[in-house]
Amino acid sequence: MKKRFNFFKNLAFIPSIFLLAFFSCKNDDSVQKADVVIYGGTSAAVTAAVEVAHSGKTVIVVSPDTHLGGLTSNGLGFTDTGDKSTIGGIAREFYHRIWLHYNDSAAWNWQKHSEYGNKGQGTPAIDGENRTMWVFEPHVAEKVFEDFIAENKIRVLRDEWLDRNSGLVRENGKIVSFKTLSGNIFSGKMFIDATYEGDLMAAAGVSYRVGREACSEYNETWDGVQAGVFQHGHHFRNNIDPYIVPGDPSSGLLPKISADKPGPNCSGDHKIQAYCFRLCMSNLPENRVPFPKPENYDPKDYELLGRVFDAGWREWFNKFDMIPNRKTDTNNHGPFSSDNIGMNYDYPEASYARREGIIQEHENYQKGLLYYVAHNPRVPAEIRDKMKNWGLAKDEFTDNGNWPHQLYIREARRMVGEYITTENDVLSKHVVPEPIGMGSYTMDSHNVQRYVTDEGYVQNEGDLGIQPPHPYHIAYGSLVPKAGECTNLLVPVCVSATHIAYGSIRMEPVFMILGQSAATAAVLAIDEQCPVQNIPYADLKQKLLQGGQILDLNN
Repeated sequence: MKKRFNFFKNLAFIPSIFLLAFFSCKNDDSVQKADVVIYGGTSAAVTAAVEVAHSGKTVIVVSPDTHLGGLTSNGLGFTDTGDKSTIGGIAREFYHRIWLHYNDSAAWNWQKHSEYGNKGQGTPAIDGENRTMWVFEPHVAEKVFEDFIAENKIRVLRDEWLDRNSGLVRENGKIVSFKTLSGNIFSGKMFIDATYEGDLMAAAGVSYRVGREACSEYNETWDGVQAGVFQHGHHFRNNIDPYIVPGDPSSGLLPKISADKPGPNCSGDHKIQAYCFRLCMSNLPENRVPFPKPENYDPKDYELLGRVFDAGWREWFNKFDMIPNRKTDTNNHGPFSSDNIGMNYDYPEASYARREGIIQEHENYQKGLLYYVAHNPRVPAEIRDKMKNWGLAKDEFTDNGNWPHQLYIREARRMVGEYITTENDVLSKHVVPEPIGMGSYTMDSHNVQRYVTDEGYVQNEGDLGIQPPHPYHIAYGSLVPKAGECTNLLVPVCVSATHIAYGSIRMEPVFMILGQSAATAAVLAIDEQCPVQNIPYADLKQKLLQGGQILDLNN
């Protein structure tokens, strides 16, 4: 997603009257129609489009992204599977095709298949018995998505950005069409918002929220502020001084520490969990690009990490998860890592230009972090020397300086729909109505804020990992707006869920599942000529099962 906003950044200083004239002159009567119009380029967008194509209905994918697949094709190759028996339909076909790719010896160009091992995220990477594979390189994932598009002759328009201010036309509670900043207009019977941000949903006037609910709002335990709760180990285990001059508050706080207090535990706020890039690295000299030194690099920005090392922490390489061909899916790990805590609060509702600025700041932060660890003498020699053996994978993201196109938008807007999934659903405390898919992964929230404790030390807050007792159902009502708000829109990514429940739902395999289910429902609503809120669930269930979806492990 990084450079996809550059167009808008360049326009940021042009007076709005000239922008209005510019966009109004472009393709004003270029109306493109389909039965189902999908906005987004995520994995959910692709599975939704494939399902519509399978039904025989017409479909257009309108993608802000040039590269399809979202995080699945942008570095998150060490899949958060949970219980993989819950993953069926087109999602499972995706992981089968990954298996087929790596079952060919030609796929192993930087190491032998036998040298790889078989470690996945809580499951073997390669499941030969079920002919699936859950760990993969970014370019391989993108090829599978592009194959889906080509085989099903799906029309995709890329680099098309919703006009969020005046581009959407509604009549009688329905979306009639929306316009992009290129001037193209897209008209359909049904619409699916498959973006990480929920921009189409918001433009349609659908209720949503940003941030964390108070525990009391939905009778939850793990929502809201959770100071002092440390479940993943991404906290400061030692007393680390937060001030530029240790012991001197008047010297000011080190970078990346907030002066604000976190708020009472279980209280709600408007803050969101941290973002990062999931980097694909290599330690193979022939396929390694040295970590670049970013512009405006300042080692003082990473002084807090230096103090963590001084305190004896040595877990820097713990989340260099290996994927095929001597590469990694590198994720955040520890109290100060790739998660840029507190730097994304305004992202969900920000303008395109402001989002680009946030993305660029995240990129600069993360590039500087890598350069710091590889070169700064504050870093212990054993870590610094080992880090110099790593670099960005030379054969990934070749059109973007070997850097992922997509920032990991772990959470943005969340719809407030017909049904709100809460931790009580994820923890199976009651029966979920009208299930259209299943989830199983931990309710996983990354840190939300970094603050100074009453004792005068730095600490993180918001890092949670609550394991469901067993796989749980996801309600159809969590994909649809309230009936009075919009009757022909489905939302399979920014679903209707509380912050902590979304922490489990937000895994990429689940997004693929929900994308297919949303498309199945859209097609049924067209056939039944009814609002998405009123489709007959018995018919939807039958069609989902026919499409290979898993709705219950007991059947």
